[in-house]
Amino acid sequence: MEPVLVTIPELQGVLEELRQREPIFHKPEFGTNRKDFEAMTCDEFWEVGASGRRYSREFVLHTLESRAREPDEDRWHTRDFHCLQIAQDNFLLTYTLLQGTRLTRRSTIWRRAPGGWKILFHQGTTVEPKPSNDDANMAGNDPEPEGRTFR
Repeated sequence: MEPVLVTIPELQGVLEELRQREPIFHKPEFGTNRKDFEAMTCDEFWEVGASGRRYSREFVLHTLESRAREPDEDRWHTRDFHCLQIAQDNFLLTYTLLQGTRLTRRSTIWRRAPGGWKILFHQGTTVEPKPSNDDANMAGNDPEPEGRTFR
């Protein structure tokens, strides 16, 4: 069962600011080159990709620099944004991203710094297709209640 995530009223402004910046590194208005991406990330930045692999800041910056030469024109859709303050000036932003037929859950830890927002950590997790009731039964799981859809 998925949690009900509600951003408290005091964080609605932060939520809106950060929503405008996601998906990270794919908003041209916030940067398109290595220098911009460096300015967006904390020195300690690292990422866990949808594959489960961990990536260093240097690897991500190098990859972004390579991708900038051949921009991706795919239309991505975001939804289900939630913001939680996890420490002073540090916020966890979560959302769902649809890239064509690929559905992922995204988490970014943002830090409010003197020079603006910086990314400390990012993770993308692929949402596996829902198993059929037959698959669930074969795995020893009860089928989902009729009329309910879970991801």
